[in-house]
Amino acid sequence: MTNGKAFTGSESTKKPRGSVAVFILVWIASLMLKRAPTPDGSKCDHPCEPTRRKNVAQLPRLPKELFRAHRTAWRERAAARVLFLEQQADRERCRGVADRAEQCRREKTLEGIARQLKEAGRAISARRRLFSGAAALERTWANVRATDVMLLTLCAEEDLPGRSADVLSHVEQHLRPVDPLRIQVSAAAERMGTKGPLPGDRGLLALALSASYDALDAEYSRVRSLSIILRVATFFVLLGAAGLAVWGWYCPDSLNMCFLPGGKNFAACPSGEVPLKQGNVPSDYAQRVDVLVTEAAGLAGAALTVIASLRRIQGTSSPYMLPLSAALLKFPTGALTAFIGVLLIRGAFIPGLSDLDSSPQIMAWAVIFGAAQHLVTRFVDERARETLSDVGRPPADPEPDGPKTAKP
Repeated sequence: MTNGKAFTGSESTKKPRGSVAVFILVWIASLMLKRAPTPDGSKCDHPCEPTRRKNVAQLPRLPKELFRAHRTAWRERAAARVLFLEQQADRERCRGVADRAEQCRREKTLEGIARQLKEAGRAISARRRLFSGAAALERTWANVRATDVMLLTLCAEEDLPGRSADVLSHVEQHLRPVDPLRIQVSAAAERMGTKGPLPGDRGLLALALSASYDALDAEYSRVRSLSIILRVATFFVLLGAAGLAVWGWYCPDSLNMCFLPGGKNFAACPSGEVPLKQGNVPSDYAQRVDVLVTEAAGLAGAALTVIASLRRIQGTSSPYMLPLSAALLKFPTGALTAFIGVLLIRGAFIPGLSDLDSSPQIMAWAVIFGAAQHLVTRFVDERARETLSDVGRPPADPEPDGPKTAKP
């Protein structure tokens, strides 16, 4: 038995060593296969094949993460746009010119396009982290728009009239009517439709398209900044409402919200009626949850105004959820206005409402004050609608001054 056990033990120690050796050999073979050049079907007789092998402007292979399904809609749209621009750049790369200096400039431009598309692909497939969506979005579309402008400088002469119409449409959406670039592009597009392009028209179209993209970025930056301001304001208002609730929990007598109605044997508090006791002052009847219950009622009133405002809400093509940021501000503001309103009634600030008779009456007034926050936040809603309406619309020209009367 002893020999048998020893024999078995020796066999068991040899088996893992053999399996480890086999695993190491398989791993080394897999590494060698990965490093081995894979046959490419595109190496057939193709007129652009020397450029594919030797040209440094060869477009980089986009990451595999670019082709997988993304969780956000803008990443899907950006990935499709990157693939389209890659095809357009591949087409321009296959088109050569006789002038060597012009060919060199084309290759340098294609190098820039390759870098721009690579950066856009990295931004799309980057790992999503907290508060990183806006940065990835801006990085993606900045590179995509720069690629579009560079492709305009490479397109053929016969394609310029068609591109001029697209550039003119984009310029009219984002530049002022009296902008010199808009005026020149309009004249050039009209001339190219009949007489063809002139030598300087290509640079003019590229400059105008870049300026319109800059104006679009400025419009989106205003939407983004207002959305960030509203989110920060929502956080601080929510922090204030939560601080009042914590204060009322630990020091209920300092935030007394109870009423002593005449002829009643109880104190009316937001959380319920409390029987009167001999020798107690009004602050002795305050409960820990009074402030929290009042703010909850104000929150319910704010929710009603949010639901009512949905009938006027409109969809937007902006990537930043500005209407949602404006709606979220209403909830903590309603809780805060409910607390302040009941506190003003408790302090006899509003004539005729110095004493409330029951807890349901207090809660009803808290709901009313919570809904009244719309008197303050409606200005924020109007500002948000104006900011969204400015996206895709050129700024209005300043009105000329009226005729001045000459002094005698």
